[in-house]
Amino acid sequence: MDAQGRGRAENIDPADQWVLNPNTGEYELRLTPSAPQSAVPSPRRAPRAAGAGRAAEGTARTGTRTPAPARERGAPEPDAPGRDVPSPRRRRNAPPEPAPGRRGRRPAKKKSKAKKALIWTGGTMAFLLVVVGTAGYLFLKHLEGNVSTTDVGDAGSKGFSKDEAFNILIIGTDKRTGKGNEGYGDKGSVGHADTNILLHVAKDRTNATAMSIPRDMIVDVPDCPTKQPDGSEKVIAGTDNVRFNTSLGQDGRDPGCTMRTVESVTGIHVDHFMMADFNAVKTLSSAVGGVDVCLKHAVDDPKSHLKLPAGESKIEGEQALAFVRTRHSFGNAGDLDRIKVQQQFLGSLARKMSSSDTLTNPTKLYKLANAATKALTVDTGIGDVSTLKDVALELKKVPTKNITFLTLPVIDNPAEKKVHATVIPDPNLSPGVFDAIKNDVSFTEVKQKEKAAKDAEAARLKGPQSAASEVRVRILNGGAKAGSASQTLSWLQNDEGVLKSENAGNAPAEAAKTTLEYAPDQAAQARKLAALMGLPGSALKPGKSVTNAQGLPTMTLTLGKDFKGAGVSLTATVKAPTVNNQSTADKVQCAS
Repeated sequence: MDAQGRGRAENIDPADQWVLNPNTGEYELRLTPSAPQSAVPSPRRAPRAAGAGRAAEGTARTGTRTPAPARERGAPEPDAPGRDVPSPRRRRNAPPEPAPGRRGRRPAKKKSKAKKALIWTGGTMAFLLVVVGTAGYLFLKHLEGNVSTTDVGDAGSKGFSKDEAFNILIIGTDKRTGKGNEGYGDKGSVGHADTNILLHVAKDRTNATAMSIPRDMIVDVPDCPTKQPDGSEKVIAGTDNVRFNTSLGQDGRDPGCTMRTVESVTGIHVDHFMMADFNAVKTLSSAVGGVDVCLKHAVDDPKSHLKLPAGESKIEGEQALAFVRTRHSFGNAGDLDRIKVQQQFLGSLARKMSSSDTLTNPTKLYKLANAATKALTVDTGIGDVSTLKDVALELKKVPTKNITFLTLPVIDNPAEKKVHATVIPDPNLSPGVFDAIKNDVSFTEVKQKEKAAKDAEAARLKGPQSAASEVRVRILNGGAKAGSASQTLSWLQNDEGVLKSENAGNAPAEAAKTTLEYAPDQAAQARKLAALMGLPGSALKPGKSVTNAQGLPTMTLTLGKDFKGAGVSLTATVKAPTVNNQSTADKVQCAS
């Protein structure tokens, strides 16, 4: 019987059977006394290193940067290694090696390091940088010093909430930092936003959406305040009609500028960012023992040095990086086809991370956590390991089958008449995708969610309704476009027959959502107005009535920032649009 089987049979956590051998630095299996001790050596247990205090938190890397020209989509890319070899980035020192200690029983409530690894890294991960967050709590004292942070100011959220939906922008740069990366990306690049994924995690944690953003998409980059090393603030002027990848690095832009650009394009607020260089793919794929990929045809690409047979292969290190970076081996040799391959790789990594082979191997977990955090830069809102642990625990609640990978819908840039090198957001398809993410609508389990939403709505609005002529309501503008209250008043009176309505001007404070407050004896009126306007059940707020100009009790309708216009239903869609080539993390796909 193996260690895992014995643990199940004797109600013993498998993690408690692994201990660190201070002489070799490796974890080894120590079976319980009931097991034959001669089969596996039982090394002494090492105590926690003395003086292992919290390491200094990483600082933001800012400063003047030299712009590098952006590549055209579909143009040749310098994949092959070059000759210029920069000095590798220096890392913080590893913690002192633990000294041998007395062997004996631990206190009942104290968990071993290996057991903590199982707790904080258990569950499903969306993709490699999310895995970084999941691994972050392992060996707290050492790993916290690995993580670098950047202060993005009000571009993101100040902290992390475990009770709300959240959005994390995953950024992979093309900067040649790290040992062995001198041949990748653009020589001398300041670090553009080469790979970009907006991860939305639902409030109820039943699903998540990972939307890839093409680097060659034409956008307007807004003005961006950046924090300087001396603590001062410098505003980087925005630029119009440029590639998305220039939102990072160009003219000294930091990840906060990329976050602001995403919000400008999609209307989706980005709470946090995680950024890594080429080393993330190499170290993480090696730490988990390789990632399984599948190809429909054999690949022999001299530019990226990727050589794989048709069918299934296991890749790691340099080969894994070549796989996610090559754009000459799949599809039309463009960036959009490379995004599809990257999504397949990340889905496979998610499955590998949630496998028992990874979760029950303390040595593998330690290597994963140590390597991953060294390649990671995050915003200060999640810059400590304790918060990264909270992010990880929320992510682990999302089933792998409900993590959807998709690409922001785009079309060829109509401004380019001959060579289509760039793209723009599809004006017909992209708004629906953005609305679904903003409204926390799942791209999976649509039927179940749709039925639940309809049932809840029906229960909320069930009951008799007054005639439109009996509805009394005053209208306040609480954040909608200027003139919305008067326009709604005109529509209600002239088109819907709600004659006992009045415009009460602006609300005392702005509101994110439109609400209708009513007294208990006005419920029938509230249901009628909700039906006319398409208000969701959540907009109805039982409360108090107010007195109108005629001295009669009146409901209060406050138009929030979500108000779409007079006569336009406010009921959020419960069905996300279908996007070409979208997939889920549990599906095995072959690159073509």
